[in-house]
Amino acid sequence: MLLIQHGRMLWMAGWMLALAMTVVCGGRFSAAQAEEVLVAAASDLNFAMKELSAEYEQQSGHHVKLSLGSSGNFYAQLQQGAPFDLYFSADIGYPRKLEEAGLTVPGTLYRYAVGRIVLWAPKASSLDVSKGLMVLREATIRKISIANPKHAPYGRAAVAAMEHAQVYAEVKQRLVLGENVSQAAQFIESGACDVGIIALSLAMAPAMKTAGIYWEIPADYHPPLEQGAIIMKQSKNQEVARQFLEFMKSPRGQEIMTRYGFTLPN
Repeated sequence: MLLIQHGRMLWMAGWMLALAMTVVCGGRFSAAQAEEVLVAAASDLNFAMKELSAEYEQQSGHHVKLSLGSSGNFYAQLQQGAPFDLYFSADIGYPRKLEEAGLTVPGTLYRYAVGRIVLWAPKASSLDVSKGLMVLREATIRKISIANPKHAPYGRAAVAAMEHAQVYAEVKQRLVLGENVSQAAQFIESGACDVGIIALSLAMAPAMKTAGIYWEIPADYHPPLEQGAIIMKQSKNQEVARQFLEFMKSPRGQEIMTRYGFTLPN
């Protein structure tokens, strides 16, 4: 009898150990399912993308590693094989070129938004930005910040808008070029520049909304800032990249984008 009871105790102990191992291994298996998606995004998405990423991570358990910069610089890097899974460009022309070159997953190009630009100045400034781009002619303005038009779509839009308002020739010597539109915004916010033309999405972020005032530049002053995202063929996590893109398309993702001033695609 004692031998039978001892055997049962050993069997129960073994069964409980097996169950514990199953739970532990199950936990490890679940953790192993968490993937990291590498996202290259235009800097006008700075605040919107950080909010999108945080909510996606919370819902999915996956991690978003976000790199922000100029669309043109990312385009050049991706041509050379930079290891990004997903590319968000402020100019849809860049991902289209990558698609034409066969570097992307077919059928994944998505026109996610149309951007807008604003004339922005600190609240302490004496400038009346409601006068529009004509205010840039004022002699008190020493430096005007914009993104570099060579590789930043927002910089090209800023130049086009100033040309439309017929002020570009007068003020071009006072322009200070940021590497991207986010850096252009930092130049004004820090006081290094007096005024600038930046993305509406940055001007609507809580910190900048508190620190400055802006005038929205009419959409017909410049070519439309059509923005596009695409999944790269070299991506090792294409499924997670698709999931993140679908989250942006979801009602919650669209609400976040709208709140930061983006016009959404039809």
